[in-house]
Amino acid sequence: MAVMGFTYQLQLDPAQDHQAFGWETGRVARSIATGHGFSSPYPEPTGPTALIPPLYTYLVAGVFKIFGIYTLASGLVLLTLNNIFSALTCLPVLRIARKVFGPAVATRSAWAWALFPYSIALSNTVIWETSLTTLLFPILVLLTIQLERNSSTKVWAAYGLLWGIAGLASPATLSALPFLGGWIWLRQWRRGNNCTAAAVISAMLFLAIAGPWIWRCSRTYGRFVAFRGNFGMEVLVGNSDDTRAPANWSMLPNTNAAELDNIKRMGEPAYMAAKQKQAKELIQRQPTRYVLLSMRRVLNTWTGMWIFPPPLTFDEAGLPHVATYTLLSVLAFIGIGYAFWNQVAAAVPFTLILMFFPIVYYLTHSDLGFRHPIDPIIVVLAVYGFQSLRGKNTSDA
Repeated sequence: MAVMGFTYQLQLDPAQDHQAFGWETGRVARSIATGHGFSSPYPEPTGPTALIPPLYTYLVAGVFKIFGIYTLASGLVLLTLNNIFSALTCLPVLRIARKVFGPAVATRSAWAWALFPYSIALSNTVIWETSLTTLLFPILVLLTIQLERNSSTKVWAAYGLLWGIAGLASPATLSALPFLGGWIWLRQWRRGNNCTAAAVISAMLFLAIAGPWIWRCSRTYGRFVAFRGNFGMEVLVGNSDDTRAPANWSMLPNTNAAELDNIKRMGEPAYMAAKQKQAKELIQRQPTRYVLLSMRRVLNTWTGMWIFPPPLTFDEAGLPHVATYTLLSVLAFIGIGYAFWNQVAAAVPFTLILMFFPIVYYLTHSDLGFRHPIDPIIVVLAVYGFQSLRGKNTSDA
């Protein structure tokens, strides 16, 4: 909250129609608050949209209705909510670490999250679903670990409902769902428990939450759309001719007048279909380049490095960030290694999360905020890795 006092004015710049205030989320929220529905994610009206998920967008719209559209009061409320979401994330971090690694790792992990510089920075500079998703996802991880030994139908029901809510906040979280669900079922089966009926109930509740939004998006586009319809466009943003940064934002209708004219003329469904076709053609035309850029995005996701050598600056491309991010990732991987060595059951779901959650960003484009929902797990693993190294060094001495 103290940091917010130095950053809140970033949201209030009226340039480009308050673009920095939530970007597409802010504009769709404005459309909802003014009675025009879930539409128009760009500077000018472009009709109904399936560009972004609804949960956080409707939260922003509610704040706009109460405190005003793009006002100082709305900016402070939304940043305060981000800080609350981030602070509450200490609780699942504490409980996950305590359940898996014991009280010493739990206490240190919770303190590490409370002082985690990336959480503090993102909570106070970005009006987006990032902080909310970062709270929801570790709660899901905690439930996953609990369901390994718990066959309660109530817990399974809560699991399905929360996955549906998380999907409406950020569909990227669902990349881990089938693998975590499969791990729970396998662990229960090995113990002689049949949790299929409870898992079916969980799946039905998930569909009850997520299904209406999928139906709405599919109806809007006239074809099946699972949560969002902009995958092709995101591929193009991350694989353009300009690779000076992980994403070429100048290709988007937000800042490109020609693209804005195209989406207004074609309508979003036809525009996104065209982008999907262009993305396929780009990959087919330059498969080697696409693979190399994807590998570069893997490196960027885990080290923060995009430019080599990193410049001596204090931004996302700079050496201090790269060194910090790399150290955190290395310690987390060491923690995973020690967890397997010590036969910790939760090492498997932790590994599945690290493997599968970022895949969509490897294929499209990477960003500091994209990995953030799994940062609570990475922090727990990094603390465990660091403590394990200290313990080993002490015993060796």
